[in-house]
Amino acid sequence: MSTYFITAIDTDAGKSVVTGLLAKTLKHKGTDIITMKMAQTGCTQYSEDIETHRKLMGLPLLPEDKNGETCPYLFKFPASPHLSAAMQCERIDEDRIIQAVREIEMQYDTVLLEGVGGLMVPLNEDTMVVDFIQQNDFPVILVTSGKLGSINHTLLSLEVLQKRGINVYGVVYNHYPITEPEITEDSAKTIKKLMKAYYPDALWAEVPYVNLEENETVLDLSEEWFEQG
Repeated sequence: MSTYFITAIDTDAGKSVVTGLLAKTLKHKGTDIITMKMAQTGCTQYSEDIETHRKLMGLPLLPEDKNGETCPYLFKFPASPHLSAAMQCERIDEDRIIQAVREIEMQYDTVLLEGVGGLMVPLNEDTMVVDFIQQNDFPVILVTSGKLGSINHTLLSLEVLQKRGINVYGVVYNHYPITEPEITEDSAKTIKKLMKAYYPDALWAEVPYVNLEENETVLDLSEEWFEQG
């Protein structure tokens, strides 16, 4: 059993698409895999990010999706999870999230757990996403992109992870949104080079622009990715 935590340099960096594509690729290789979302805001019935995962995996919503096992917290107001929870007179309990993860781990060999926003997003008044990762010793897959500012955001994220002693399993560079081809190409080259100063053994992968309607993309991962998964 292996569980990986998917986080990103910021919100809208492409965590959900990357999580779904990683799951799709592993599923094609015969891996017994499922995805999860620790919390979701701006939804009422089901997690929209879980729906994206399943669409990319070529699956309908699973029974464990419909009964809330794969996303233990769902809030209506689209905001930081601590605020959305407070607006519904709730408080996110990290123990409830980890309990859901442990129950899913008993059913699948590999779990991809998608976070919310970036590393420093508060879950409640005491705990941020990075605290949750550190407390549970999850290996991290960090999603970045070529949008302007991503080099700075990526290095700040790697700095925080390194200072916390958190293992970064890999970095995934999302080509969407493409601003200028020169920026997209240079940012990938620069991030790939500079990340080695923080995590020389971390793996690297790139995600091209993905059309969710056509859904033909399968990641071309190096053999090292998930060889233990």
